[in-house]
This record gives sequence, C-alpha cells and structure tokens, in this order.
Amino acid sequence: MSLAPEGREAARLIGSDRRWSASSAPRDATVWALTALVIAALAVAASWSTVWNVYNVLVAAKSDGLVVLGLLALCGLAVLALLWPAVQSFRLSREAKAALAGNDLIRARVATAALRQASYTTLGYAAVVMILVTAAQFFIANDLAVSRTFLNIPLILSSFGLIAKAFLINIYVFVVAEILVLVWGLIVAIARLIPGEAGRPIRLIATVYTDMFRGLPAIINIYLIGFGIPLTGLPILKDLAPETYAIIALTLTYGAYVAEVYRAGIESIHWSQVAAARSLGLSYLQTLRYVVVPQAVRRIIPPLLNDFIGLQKDTALVNVIGSVDAFNQARIIASNHFNLSPVTTVAILFIVITIPQARFVDRLLERDARRMRGGS
Repeated sequence: MSLAPEGREAARLIGSDRRWSASSAPRDATVWALTALVIAALAVAASWSTVWNVYNVLVAAKSDGLVVLGLLALCGLAVLALLWPAVQSFRLSREAKAALAGNDLIRARVATAALRQASYTTLGYAAVVMILVTAAQFFIANDLAVSRTFLNIPLILSSFGLIAKAFLINIYVFVVAEILVLVWGLIVAIARLIPGEAGRPIRLIATVYTDMFRGLPAIINIYLIGFGIPLTGLPILKDLAPETYAIIALTLTYGAYVAEVYRAGIESIHWSQVAAARSLGLSYLQTLRYVVVPQAVRRIIPPLLNDFIGLQKDTALVNVIGSVDAFNQARIIASNHFNLSPVTTVAILFIVITIPQARFVDRLLERDARRMRGGS
C-alpha cells in the first residue's frame, strides 16, 4: 500500500535531520545576580555590625567576654554562607551570557533558570537574616533594657519550678475540657441535624446555643460562670473549684465551635451512604453511629486539633477567677521583681506544647492532600 503524496512528504520531513531550537532567547538576568550579591553583602555587613554591637553591650554588662565573643563569631561566620548562592548566581549569569553568545539557547535557559533560583534563595535567606538582625538590635537597645525586661535569665531559672508546677493546672484544665468538648460538640451537632418536623425545636435550641456561644468571648463566659454560679448559692455547684468552673465555661464555649466542625464533617458524607444504610434497615441514629460519624471524624481531625490548640491557649484565662495557674503565678513573681521575664517563661511553655501539635496537624493535612491526589 503506497502513501499519498502528502504522506510521503510528511514522512520525509519526520525522518530528515532537522534542527529544532527554542522560539526566543531568554532575557538577560544579570540584574538579579547583581541584586542578590549586593543584598547578601549588605546583610553580612549588617550582621557583623550587630555582632560587634552585641559584644560591646555584653562586655559592658560584665558578661564572660571570651565565651560571648566565641558564640558571636560563630554567628558571624554562619552568615557568610549567604554569599555562596549570591556568588553562584553571578557565575551563572556569566555562563548564560556565554551560552547566548554561542547561540546555545538550551544551555542559556538552564543557566538563567538556575541563576534566578540562586538569586531567590539569596533574597529569601537575606530576609531572614535581616529579621534576626532587627530583633537583635531591638533586644540590645537602650543598654539591654528590653532583654533585662523580658529575658532576665537568672530570674527565669529561679522561677521556672514554681511556674512549671502551676502550669500543671493549665494542663489539667485543657485535658479534661478537650474530652468533654469532644462529647458535647458531637451531641450538639447531632441535635442540629435531627430530621423531620418533630426535630425542629431541638434544631432551634442547638442553633441558638451555637450562635450564642460562638459570639461570646471565652473570657466573659469564664467570668460569668466563675463568679456567677457561686453567687447563686446552688447546692454543690457553689462549692466547686475555680478550675472546674473554667472547665465548664471552656466546654460550653468550644463545644459550639466543635459542634460546627462535626456538622461540617457529617454533611460532607455523601447522601447515598445514608440512603444505603437506611435501606438496609438501620435507624437514623444507627446510621449516624455506624456509617456517617466514623467517616466524618476521620475527615475533621485537623480542624478539631486546631480548635484544641486554641483551647489550650485559652486556659490562661482562668486567672480571672482566681485560679493560680502558670500565668497567675508568673504575674505574682513579676510584680514582686518588677520584671516580666516570668511571663516570658509561661509563653515558652505554651509554645513548647503547641508547636508539636501544629506540626502534627500539618502532617495530617499533607497526608489527606496526598490521598486526595492519589484518588483523583
């Protein structure tokens, strides 16, 4: 079977030795290399100037000069690494120019892309260095006034034991409150989803509750419950500990948020699964228990953990009702020494327990994203 003339011409063109080239030459990116080099040099100069200022201030404060000088010298040498990607970008700019001069567009594009990447890397790390330099200048300003106010190391070390012991109250409050919020939020979410005309009053009550407590600041809720219930003189309730009042208030506040998270997860389950479960003879509650809620909970773990991180931070509000938690203990020590370093200790403790959970949430979100991409 012979090919038509058009087919023979196409085959001849495909089989021939043709030269293919990029449609246009890459733009000259030398300005990016020069910018990266200048900014890197400025960042290094600012860093070394700051290192010298820090050294002078610490020596004037009668710190151990040799140890301080050694640590600061290491910091200054580490900043010199910023010059490496800047120099690389400049070298790549010359390589790109040489490739353009030789009409090698492919090598020119590769060198230009690498040049831009090295320049962006330099600019990104230079921004970090400048932020750290600004922070260091802030802490040494006015003869270490800021550092003495917020980072008095001897006071932090001497008060750490008392603050850590009081921090156990915060841990107790948020652990118990988190357990109660998980149960209470699910109850409210199910109440908002009860179908039919008979469930309308329950849905209305659940809606009013979530709207009211999501709009009510946690500190006001804690204040009203912590001081209001004892004033009522109700048996048993009037004699509860301040931590118990805080747990009740936080449960009511965060239960409204978590109920909405539950509801969003439940409503994300496709209606066909509910229909299939009901067709098999399961009741509405059985469908929720065995089919819908188990799937919904897996989907809402990241937003649930985000709410619990907020709950942990709000445990510091229990000081308004007289509970001697970490923040209240730190305030007492700070008022005795006229220094806020103990409060900095509380901030560090909260950060230490919060950051691992935040990274865990990020891992869960990344895992869900990979699973969705794999499923698609």
